[in-house]
Amino acid sequence: MYRKPQVNQLAFEDFVLPFGGKLRRDNRWVILAKQIPWEVVETVYAQQFSQEDLGSPAKSSRLALGALIVKERLGVTDRELVEQIAENPSLQYFLGLMTYQNEAPFHHSLLTTFRKRFTHDSLGTINEAIAQLIADAQPTKEASPNLARVDAKREDEPAPPLGQLLVDATCVPADITYPTDLKLLNAAREKTEAIIDGLHAARTNPTKKPRTYRQKARQAYLRVAKARRPGRRKRRQGIGKQLRYLRRNLRTIVSLAQEGLLVALPRKRYRQLLVIQERSRQQLWMYTQACQRIANRIVSISQPHVRPIVRGKAGTPVEFGAKISVSLVDGVSLVDRISWEAYNESMDLMPQIDAYCRRFGHDPASVHVDQIYRTRENRRYCASRGIRLSGPPLGRPRKVNEPTAEQVKHDQQQVHDDTTARMAIEGKFGQGKRRFGLGRLMAKLALTSETMMHISFLEMNLEHLLTRGIFYWLASWWQAWRATWNGLLGAGGSRCRQISMTIVCMVAWSEGQGVHNSSREFEQIMEHAFFSKP
Repeated sequence: MYRKPQVNQLAFEDFVLPFGGKLRRDNRWVILAKQIPWEVVETVYAQQFSQEDLGSPAKSSRLALGALIVKERLGVTDRELVEQIAENPSLQYFLGLMTYQNEAPFHHSLLTTFRKRFTHDSLGTINEAIAQLIADAQPTKEASPNLARVDAKREDEPAPPLGQLLVDATCVPADITYPTDLKLLNAAREKTEAIIDGLHAARTNPTKKPRTYRQKARQAYLRVAKARRPGRRKRRQGIGKQLRYLRRNLRTIVSLAQEGLLVALPRKRYRQLLVIQERSRQQLWMYTQACQRIANRIVSISQPHVRPIVRGKAGTPVEFGAKISVSLVDGVSLVDRISWEAYNESMDLMPQIDAYCRRFGHDPASVHVDQIYRTRENRRYCASRGIRLSGPPLGRPRKVNEPTAEQVKHDQQQVHDDTTARMAIEGKFGQGKRRFGLGRLMAKLALTSETMMHISFLEMNLEHLLTRGIFYWLASWWQAWRATWNGLLGAGGSRCRQISMTIVCMVAWSEGQGVHNSSREFEQIMEHAFFSKP
């Protein structure tokens, strides 16, 4: 059951503090609360609950989503988040509480339920609503045509392509230890020993405990694991021994299950047993076939959904986590696909272009991608829709002579500009992995991990909205001021151009496009623009 709150957006002046006073207007949580479309959040959140007035009422949508946003923004654990909410009145206002309270509004274990309630589709809808807020915050539609919806003159006449679409994929690593066959077999063997101990303790008749040879198995594992550089033959022998110990334990568990003792196994242990059986089957096949590859390979017993993703990058050729495809439009990042299996990201280009057309009402004028996306099929698709795909054309490079010199120079400059424009999405991945939790997923379930990935991108979009808002306001103010007083400025026209370029530099600097490399340079430009003589 879910009850819609009467007040969804509380004014900061109305928040009651027990010690008097009120929250500051420039409080970061007060500002952030005004930027989130809580009405959209309420709509998508309430759809999951029954309309019948049965059961205990669920927590509000603002409390659920706000708690997840605060957790990722502060980078704390679930337990620490609950403690900080109980101690901080600003956080309680952000979560929609009417007055300050000393007790935590929910238990830390409820955060897992919050993550399960926000799905891929619901968070995608919220992200698109934030993208529309960014479009509305722009001073004019001409300032950034990507997010401005273009309506066709007639229904049978499509809108012309407009704007830039940046597309790329990355891997979000999970919080697991680096998996090796020997390490996984040892961990599986230890867990099966714990399962045998639990099943034996559930016996009503006192009988002799089945032998597991755990001490010998542990010694055999350490002889290989602690070796400085074990050879291939020694590693294979160690894997074979651990595999035989594990299969013996599994046979023992089968015999105990025939006695009807499997019902005494906790749910967590039973889930581990199913994963271990599949992992034992995979390892036996690879051991007998003398290979290192198998479909749907399990690399973690606690997180069996995690798969190895081969990226081929320096330092980390293989990552273990989820692979995501992301679209970036005017600084707004939208997650188009999340998969725990490896896939070729070039297959996502056509659906991403279709999603762009659905969101903004027109095709992009250009799509900026890396080399893996430039397949013949994708080139034909973009050419049929009048979309320019970044990168050099197919075929041999054009010879440089007097008739073609100008065209070759133009093509080289176009390739350079496309490469520079695509750097924005790489910077967005770096921002997410360094600042917003995409560097390591701490959630343990597949569904909750996907939710936290969406929350990270939602956080980056909110940060983009807060950053761009002030510069859009400055640009609007400057345009109005210049239009009004242009006749009185006279010889100060060069001064107007100087400050206009300063505002452009401010926006570019805030977006991390590389116009200025330090805050000191930014301060010097501001001082020169507003305090120097014209």
